[in-house]
Amino acid sequence: MKRQSTAITAGLLLTSLLVGSIAWADTPERLNAGAETLQALAKIPEADKGIPQDLIKKAHCIVVVPSLKGAALGVGAEYGRGFVSCRQRVGWTAPAAVKVEGGSFGFQIGGSETEVVMLVMNEKGMQRLLSNKFTLGADATIAAGPVGRSAAAKTDAAMTAEILSYSRSRGLFAGVSLSGATLREDDSANKDMYGKALTNREILSGKTKPPAVARTFMSALPKL
Repeated sequence: MKRQSTAITAGLLLTSLLVGSIAWADTPERLNAGAETLQALAKIPEADKGIPQDLIKKAHCIVVVPSLKGAALGVGAEYGRGFVSCRQRVGWTAPAAVKVEGGSFGFQIGGSETEVVMLVMNEKGMQRLLSNKFTLGADATIAAGPVGRSAAAKTDAAMTAEILSYSRSRGLFAGVSLSGATLREDDSANKDMYGKALTNREILSGKTKPPAVARTFMSALPKL
């Protein structure tokens, strides 16, 4: 029991340290980093294990977490801050800020870091994003996304999951399991971007004008 308590305490401490290490990266920096991830997503050829274009075209929303940090000392802990945008009849909505928090996502080396992209594939999944918090794999079905030519996308997971998740390291995307993580609104980042308190529901409704600080991020979305 004492050993288990010590492991849990270590996990909580690691999460705290991760949050602190990411706090220095302010909202404009994260937006620009997110734009770089989107640009990479658009440039990697599908044949070279890129995310299938037919899945990107079908996605209702996209979530970009430019830096998901992980640590492992008996108990895994991951934390990341990013942005989500949803398709409109013309273009994309202004970005809404999110936090990803949870247990181990398969990172085995302490201090590892990766970029994460989530494709929200249907209306049901999009509705999850309008809540202030939900758990991936419990409240919303999620699967590691397929990569490669579009034919590879025809898997049961891709056809039925509300959300498909990917990570990028060494320049290439790969499917990654995020089941068990929570995704919540990042209230402070939204306030940084818009100068006032706005919920993700308000932002993703399409009635909110993108802030000037998100110009690079917004310009990267149509290239998908």
